[in-house]
Amino acid sequence: MIKGIGIDLIELNRIQEKIEHNERFIKRILTDKEQELYSSLTGVMRKVEYLAGRFAAKEAFAKAAGTGIGKLSFQHIEILPNEQGAPRIIVQGFNDDNIFISITHSKEYAMAQVVIEDNN
Repeated sequence: MIKGIGIDLIELNRIQEKIEHNERFIKRILTDKEQELYSSLTGVMRKVEYLAGRFAAKEAFAKAAGTGIGKLSFQHIEILPNEQGAPRIIVQGFNDDNIFISITHSKEYAMAQVVIEDNN
């Protein structure tokens, strides 16, 4: 049974401005493991896409969970690649649920969709 669906869209230039004006923004959004992947990327735009995609995905999850960011922190949600390189989402306190995620980018936007399914 589906428990929640969330979607989020973010402008890449908005994320780029945040990175340029606030060094702490990256640490606020990304977990330590996500920051390692971020640091390994080459090119400014690839880093912006990565961060924007993770931001959108975490917002989409919060919407699907019905909590919004606030009760749930960006640090409670981690998105890492699986063996094939596709995003896999791990969320503290949601171990009993199946969580499906999709992240996409265009020239100007990053978008993510999350579906939470009851595993019982």
